Amino acid sequence: MFDIGFWELVLISVVGLVVLGPERLPHAIRSVSRFVGAARSMANSVKDELAHELKVQELQENLRKAEQMGMENLSPELKASVEQLQQAAQSVNRPYAAPEVASAPKEPVTEKAPDSVTEATPTKTADNKAE
Repeated sequence: MFDIGFWELVLISVVGLVVLGPERLPHAIRSVSRFVGAARSMANSVKDELAHELKVQELQENLRKAEQMGMENLSPELKASVEQLQQAAQSVNRPYAAPEVASAPKEPVTEKAPDSVTEATPTKTADNKAE
């Protein structure tokens, strides 16, 4: 990335120590390392996203070529791309497909109302209020 050698790093650390002092230098190093780490992770995520988009674009181009050729006499590369697209389509549809039931049909379950025992609650009367 940057062509910084050992002696350049030593010079930067000595200048940082003189300018910032021993109290603020560790905090400054942590801040710079967090910034560099965040920049690297952002660059990696952008790189991964671009690679994914390029792969999708390549698959779409191969599919267009396959459609134009009438899905016959395809090159092995195009056949592999078409198979990969079909597998991707199946994997997308699979989570939404209804689960297959191989067991015998179940009897409909009818719920009975539970037998409820009502307890008599005493009501307040004029006699109870006086107490």
